[in-house]
Amino acid sequence: MAEHNEDRISSSGMDKKIEKKTWTPKRIAMIVGGVAILALFFYSFVFMDMRSMLNVDREKLTISTVQEDSFQEFIQVTGTVQPIQTIYLDAIEGGVVENIYRESGSMVERGDTILTLSNSDLRLQVLQQSSSIYDQINQTRNSRLNIEQNSLSLKERLAQAENQLEVAKSNFNRQKKLHEQDLIAEQDFLETKENYQYQKKRYNLIYESFKQDSIKSEQQLQQIDQSLDRMWRSLEAVQGILDRLVVTAPISGQLSTIELNLGQSISSGERIGQVDILDNYKIRVGIDEYHLSRITKGLQGSFEFNGEAHELKITKVYPVVENGQFQVDMEFVDEVPSGLTRGQTVRIRLELSDSSQALLLARGGFYQTTGGNWAYKISEDGEQAVRTNIQLGRQNPDYFEVLSGLEPGDKVITSSYDTFGDNEVLNLE
Repeated sequence: MAEHNEDRISSSGMDKKIEKKTWTPKRIAMIVGGVAILALFFYSFVFMDMRSMLNVDREKLTISTVQEDSFQEFIQVTGTVQPIQTIYLDAIEGGVVENIYRESGSMVERGDTILTLSNSDLRLQVLQQSSSIYDQINQTRNSRLNIEQNSLSLKERLAQAENQLEVAKSNFNRQKKLHEQDLIAEQDFLETKENYQYQKKRYNLIYESFKQDSIKSEQQLQQIDQSLDRMWRSLEAVQGILDRLVVTAPISGQLSTIELNLGQSISSGERIGQVDILDNYKIRVGIDEYHLSRITKGLQGSFEFNGEAHELKITKVYPVVENGQFQVDMEFVDEVPSGLTRGQTVRIRLELSDSSQALLLARGGFYQTTGGNWAYKISEDGEQAVRTNIQLGRQNPDYFEVLSGLEPGDKVITSSYDTFGDNEVLNLE
């Protein structure tokens, strides 16, 4: 047992407590690595450029400088020279070409006969209508004659009644004096008196009938005269139908017709040709329908011809849109330049506004991609182009008006952006 106690004392004297180290190399390495990662993340977040980038060849770009200058909104349009006035020739009545008096391209005077047509069916129709109108005229004349004869008959009856009244009145006055002197019988006097009163009433009745008949007859005669006048005018118009078979020049000028041959059938309403006044010209211009709301009479334009500028103004707007365009007529402000020919095409600068100062950016292919809402602006060091929001206003074939987002002197890529994708920054190489 003593031996056992010695062993215990001996073993307790040999045990030693070992303390763990707090900063081991492994732990220090882990902390340093974590701090390094956090520092790298912080540096990347704060200092590194995380925007999407694309490297591009500077030589393949078009770079324009924003500048402040005079700006005028205008569009380039194409016009065709036309005579100042053109009168079309249409066949009012159809028929067969009987004679041709003027050839296409010849000069004509107002009233010159160009060609005549024949139409046997139309002639027969005119004869029948004329005969019918003549019958109506004769019937109306007979009605007038009957009214006049009736009026004469009433006048005659009135004259007879007046005469008989005068006779009866004379007899009555004479018999009255004799009756007062008791020289005639009472019965004879009374008969004379009754006859006088009867004749008086008879005259008044006939006179009243004549008066009413005269008023009615006068109205009927006026209506008959008006009917006769209309009938004569209708007869004249019907007979004038045959004159439509003769085609004459409505104005003096140059005649242009379709190809015409003797015996050729022409339909009613068919366009035969036209007569142009060649002492003056206008220009018919086609304009894109996008500008319809802004085009009005009085707008001016100009074009170059024979080395000189010639001013034009809009005199008529045709608002009907066909194939995406509408038409306007422009006339010369001054004299028409010599040398212009019908059908000649000219390029016109059509002004849509007055000239004013504005911030300008050259037009380019970038607009098709951005719609004018943003553009790539060159950085100050010239090494990058950064996507920048902008706002554009008016435009002409050369420039856009810049409303916001750019300043004078800024450089902008104005060529196409089709190959740039959605990258925010372009590195210029």
